[in-house]
Amino acid sequence: MKLNEVPQDKEEFKGKSNVHKLLYATGDDGSYTSVNSEGWEAENLATTQAWEAVLEELKETEAKVKRGELSPIAYFMQKNLMELSVLARYMGKWKWQIKRHFKPEVFRKLDDKTLAKYCRIFGITLSELQDFGR
Repeated sequence: MKLNEVPQDKEEFKGKSNVHKLLYATGDDGSYTSVNSEGWEAENLATTQAWEAVLEELKETEAKVKRGELSPIAYFMQKNLMELSVLARYMGKWKWQIKRHFKPEVFRKLDDKTLAKYCRIFGITLSELQDFGR
């Protein structure tokens, strides 16, 4: 794509209108150069739909935490866009151990050291983790 053909369809994204994407285009001399793009309509629509799906799923997980079906760990993992395998690696545990921590009765029995490690990973305080969903 040529430098003057880089799309600039401005779209507000998650409440911010200054989101840019770095693309490479060919200049007049035929060499590649970096250029900021504000996106294009099709990409903006797809991104908006994807985020809406993520946020809807996050609301469902929050409701499950409030109903006592899941622990807050499942919510914060999802909020941080983490996969189970990634969280397990960060925690230094097996995936099945993390899945057990999704159970409210197991979560309530976790020691302070384990909870503190979750808090560091999620970037939250201990009270935010323990009080979430109450």
